[in-house]
Amino acid sequence: MENTNIIFSETDYKEYLEKLVYLEKDRIFCRHNLEHFIDMARICVILCYENKVDFDKDLVYSAALLHDIGRIKEIEDGTRHEIASAELTPHFLAATKFSEEDKKKIISLIKNHRNKKNPDKSLEKMFYMADKLSRYCFRCPARDKCNWSDEKKNLTIKY
Repeated sequence: MENTNIIFSETDYKEYLEKLVYLEKDRIFCRHNLEHFIDMARICVILCYENKVDFDKDLVYSAALLHDIGRIKEIEDGTRHEIASAELTPHFLAATKFSEEDKKKIISLIKNHRNKKNPDKSLEKMFYMADKLSRYCFRCPARDKCNWSDEKKNLTIKY
């Protein structure tokens, strides 16, 4: 988890995270915060084990820390957050010891974390599923106002 902790300890990352939390402070729906990022990473690891998908834990956690950081740009100017997050990611990966191949994989995970057509049994599919499964719809006070269908909502604890 060396690279994950490098990202997490960067001043720039902490500032982005604080700004995102501030921008979403009045949001009644699911927030994009550190708890979501860590929950997502943990669920992704479980899904990978259950589905026998090869993964690197440090890579998954690093991608999870960065996958929604572009929400700031989405809130400010409407840029889709998976695109903005992917554009910001190289900056945060610069100080890490990830190989260029791993950096490309992280960017791919981030770009595709909203793509329901990711190939089955792929790391991208596990990452996508973990993002959805990390939401606590079963205790959300805004559940009735949410645009997710009941079929999509997590109304029971799964992970």
